[in-house]
Amino acid sequence: MRMKIKYCFIALILPFCTSFSFAQDQKMSESEIVFFKLSVKAIAKKIKSMSSDFTQYKHLDFLSKDIETSGKLVFNEPNNIQWQYKKPYNYSIVFKNGKIFINDEGKKSSTDVGNSKIFGKINKLIVGSVSGDMFDDKEFQISYFKSSTNNCTKLIPKDASLKKYIKQIELTFDKEDATVIQIKLIESSEDFTRIVLKNKVINAKIDDSIFN
Repeated sequence: MRMKIKYCFIALILPFCTSFSFAQDQKMSESEIVFFKLSVKAIAKKIKSMSSDFTQYKHLDFLSKDIETSGKLVFNEPNNIQWQYKKPYNYSIVFKNGKIFINDEGKKSSTDVGNSKIFGKINKLIVGSVSGDMFDDKEFQISYFKSSTNNCTKLIPKDASLKKYIKQIELTFDKEDATVIQIKLIESSEDFTRIVLKNKVINAKIDDSIFN
């Protein structure tokens, strides 16, 4: 049980099998960066809610195979987020009104996001990846890359406390609809978590009770 909780929280603290490689991709020009950021923000302004299936891969160097979990992500404006893990276990984490609510197969608990500087930043990043408001140069050193099918932003934290946990965050965007399709969080140890989003549904009505 402790191992399960650990990996769920690592997925959020150190937060997103097909891989997206940017090894041969090109850096965006200044004009391309401006266009990309405007596109993401324009689409994000139209998103009031979103649900998506996700598959999470936790890579640890000492394991020969990535740890795979899957479930559903639900977002509802302004900043309600639910991660519902369904396989291989039932486990949910809800960010709502500045609090974190955990349901571990019926065992419920909660904590204040404000009690953790790291959780506060990660919650802001998760919401920002949906709302398009993650391009904060004060918080991150950001670089932009492009391929024929995807765009990618690489964010290096400037905050020393966050750097202890996260070396780099990579957000991959679909070039067609400018929404996030993969989140990769690289730890200082070089272990990483990848979350692949698929089957997204935008602006469907979401019952508020899902976040209770």
